[in-house]
Amino acid sequence: MTYLLLNTAFLAVAALVAAVALVRRLISARFVACVAAALILSLLLTAVFDNLMIGAGLFSYDPEHISGLFVLLAPIEDFAYPLAAAILLPALWALSGGTKLGRTDD
Repeated sequence: MTYLLLNTAFLAVAALVAAVALVRRLISARFVACVAAALILSLLLTAVFDNLMIGAGLFSYDPEHISGLFVLLAPIEDFAYPLAAAILLPALWALSGGTKLGRTDD
């Protein structure tokens, strides 16, 4: 199994949970904008620190299990984890009733 296939499964679950939160109108456009900003920061940090750790030899990937697309030294598959977290965690928080994320009660 490739990392890309595994990532696809996690991203599909995250998208499904987020879709449920959107359909229930638990997430507003303002909230989506905030999550997008957090996602951009997470992807930037992933790019910097994954490249530093791979460059330092702390870990590596089996070439047979990656797509071959890289951002410097980091395989593109590394970026699925912050993407899944940025989609899934806020949606779960909204569904659990944690807060009224970005909603206004008009």
